[in-house]
Amino acid sequence: MEQLPICLNLKGRRVVVAGAGQQAARRACAAVRAGAKVLVVTCTETIAGNALDEVAEQPGATIRTGTITDAHLDGAILVFAATENPRENDRICRIARTRGILVSSDHADGCDFTMPSIIDRSPLLVAISSAGTSPLLVRLIAERLEATIPAAFGRLTRFLGDAREAIAKRMPDRRARRHFLETLVDGTVADLVLAGDEPRARALLVQQADSYAAKGPPEVGEVYLVGGGPGDPDLLTFRALRLMQRADVVVYDRLIGSAIMELVRPNAERIYVGKKRNQHALPQEEISKLLVTLARQGKRVLRLKGGDPFIFGRGGEEIELLAAEGIPFQIVPGITAASGCASFAGIPLTHRDHAQACVFVTGHTKTGRLSAEYVNLFQPGQTVVIYMGLAYLGELTADFIANGADPTLPVAIIENGTRPNQKVATGTLANIAEVAKANDVVGPALIVIGSVVSLRDKLAWYNPPSAEIAAATAAFGAPGDTSTSKSSDVATSG
Repeated sequence: MEQLPICLNLKGRRVVVAGAGQQAARRACAAVRAGAKVLVVTCTETIAGNALDEVAEQPGATIRTGTITDAHLDGAILVFAATENPRENDRICRIARTRGILVSSDHADGCDFTMPSIIDRSPLLVAISSAGTSPLLVRLIAERLEATIPAAFGRLTRFLGDAREAIAKRMPDRRARRHFLETLVDGTVADLVLAGDEPRARALLVQQADSYAAKGPPEVGEVYLVGGGPGDPDLLTFRALRLMQRADVVVYDRLIGSAIMELVRPNAERIYVGKKRNQHALPQEEISKLLVTLARQGKRVLRLKGGDPFIFGRGGEEIELLAAEGIPFQIVPGITAASGCASFAGIPLTHRDHAQACVFVTGHTKTGRLSAEYVNLFQPGQTVVIYMGLAYLGELTADFIANGADPTLPVAIIENGTRPNQKVATGTLANIAEVAKANDVVGPALIVIGSVVSLRDKLAWYNPPSAEIAAATAAFGAPGDTSTSKSSDVATSG
């Protein structure tokens, strides 16, 4: 996060704006609407007919001619240096900083804050910012959101604010109150408010609140078993995102990256139960029991797993206990690593000319190493995908070859697939273990074996964002940046 977004209470506070153009006028008007006492200082002698016309009509604004001096900033909380002269803006910024006043300017280096694009549904505000890096993109996003947030949402926000105290008295428990409000926003009360019928909405709200308070929150909560996909948050389903925002507590694994965890409801309790090979933060049996315990406390429990919970995710074991204990649950599939990682590596798992079948196996079973019939895995026209096989890669490939597999069969190892630090190493059954070691492949990684791997040279399409940024930076000749991306493609011929 480049900047900390905050909403300042400017009511009755002093804000100083320097300038006479459109930008100065916008800053001044926004501050007046927020309740500030605004002083505009301009070098322009004549105000009539210029951008400050609208500002002059505001009762909370004062306009003076001249240049900003130290005295103008007495009692100010914010300063906008919005003149057309970059040197003047720099001077104003220096004066403001000397006095410890936050200052903003589009033309000065190192300003303290930037103004977001605002969607105003007062008292509901939506602010969008790029930390000053791309105002055009911010404007385009704001335009799209404008069409999706009805003007009546401001009325609904005010209505819920007015009802807040009455609801709190009926429901002292915070979690129960939040659950009730969530049903309220999606229900008839909100529909009535948005339609302009607040009297009926208020009567129905009281009725529903009394009923909910009498019953109390449910004694047993619910568990959401959600597949988080291979790592790219854009690959989450809509349903997964909705449940991630509703959960009271999230129980998550090692493979869930920070980009996905940031989408979980901010106030949700977080419990890490990640597992590495032979290093379990919490044994699987204890994880299942934990889900039951949390649900029995009336909580909505998000069990967030990498990939798909039913493909080598042990999700079936967890819901077996939930079903036995009578705990309600929902299951949300995720894009499994085989599909996601292979797609981002440019390797189709099936192809009319190469493979008409695909087999998923795990390299780390309950009894140890892969114990399947090796020969049966490698049939003509079949792709083999191995999950959790990196630790035994050398032994596995030796066993495959010893049981009749072709040593020249193409192999790809995809590390951190779909993520900005994705790495792909290719080779053959005979040398892939050495290739992985030489290229420091440490996992999490997926192994794809079959002739479809040979298509990667033609079909590779994904350039990780960090690599794109590095290339763009180099193209623009950014000074002092000679770093290289950590993302890499380390294909090695067989």
